[in-house]
Parts: sequence; C-alpha cells; structure tokens
Amino acid sequence: MVERAEQVAADQDRTEELVRLLRLEERREPAVAQVATWIGLGIVEGRLTPGQDLNSVDLAQRFSSSRTPVREALMLLESEGLVEIRARKRPRVASFTAERVREIYFVRRHLLALVGGLVAERVSDTDLVDLRQRLARMEEYAAAGDVDGYFWGHVDLQSRYVEIAGNEILGDMLDTLALRTLVLRRASLAHAGRLGASVADQVRILDAIEARDGELTSMLLSRATDAALAAIDLSRLTPTA
Repeated sequence: MVERAEQVAADQDRTEELVRLLRLEERREPAVAQVATWIGLGIVEGRLTPGQDLNSVDLAQRFSSSRTPVREALMLLESEGLVEIRARKRPRVASFTAERVREIYFVRRHLLALVGGLVAERVSDTDLVDLRQRLARMEEYAAAGDVDGYFWGHVDLQSRYVEIAGNEILGDMLDTLALRTLVLRRASLAHAGRLGASVADQVRILDAIEARDGELTSMLLSRATDAALAAIDLSRLTPTA
C-alpha cells in the first residue's frame, strides 16, 4: 500500500512538471491538457519513439474525445519541439539530429554552470538537508535499477538548484530548453552503468555545493552535462526512415 501511494505521488509529480513546462494550467480545455500530458510523458520516457506516427483518430478514441482537442494538443507539442506535423502526413514524434543535440547541450552546459555558481553562493544549511534527502532518494532508485524514478528525481534535484540560485531569467532560459532536454536526459540514462556514473557525479556536485565552492560546482555540472551528452545513443533518437 505504501509503495502504491509513493508511485501515485511520483506519477502526479511527473504530470505536474509537464503541466508546468507546457503551461497547461493556462488552458481551459481539460481534454487538451490530458492528451498533451500523456503524449509528452510517453515521448520523454521513451514509450513513444522518434518517428512514430501519432494517429489523431486513435488518440481521440483513447481519451473519449473529439479530434479537435487532440489536434490542439499535437500543435502545442509541435511548438515545443516534441512533435512534427507535416502536410498531408500523420503527425509523428520528433527526431533529433546530432547537430541539434550538440547545440542543445552546449547551451545547457553553460546555463547549468551559471546555476552551480549561484547555488554554491546562496545555499543554506536547510537547503543542504533538503538536497541530501533528494539525492538519497535518487540513490535508492539507482540501486533498484529504476531508470524513470531516478530520472525524475534528477529533474527534481536540478529544479531545486535553479530555485536556490534565485535567478528568474536563468530559470526561464532553462525552461525554454526543458522539454527537448528531458527527452535527451532520459535517453542518456539508457546505457548499462549510466545510473551509477550519474549518481557519482551528483554526489560530487552536492559535496562541492556543501563546501560553498562555486567554481568547482560549475565545473562538475559542466562535466556531468558533457558525460550525459556522450552517453546519448543518437540511433535511438534519429529514425532511419
């Protein structure tokens, strides 16, 4: 019962993060939000793969809705780079080129370095307790081989870093990349051994934050971002046809 309650809470957290990033709370149509969230989570977590068709009729049947909210949800996801809509063809899950992935990670690397310096400067003892608790939960997910649990824990941890950094513009800039990077960040954890390596990176980063060493924190966040980029299997993100 406890594990079930924890899973429900985790699912709710994931949904709320997608709702926030897609700004779905601003929309009045519940069906659009429901469809967009389901597709978005499916893409991020790899259940819907690059190049896969998204049949609006099937989606309308799944959600017992008309095709109008489905089309609106797909258009919303297209604007965020998760879906491709082409003339006279079915919408499909967006794919990534190697160049685009490198560009995204180049920007993300530098933004996170800025976040790291600010966090080390502004973190409080209370913040550190909270961060250690979040990292401990991530270590449990990693030990259990729960990639999605670890991934969303990592998303939560870095969101907390941005919050502690306290720079709204920097947070907004990261949010503009967030949905694309969620897909890539999840993909980077797919290889054997990546969870353990990522945990080790996060421990070192938090140690540097606790030491209030902004330069080291920035460097470690940059290196961890580079390691995630190196681990991405582009063949899974770029269909051959």
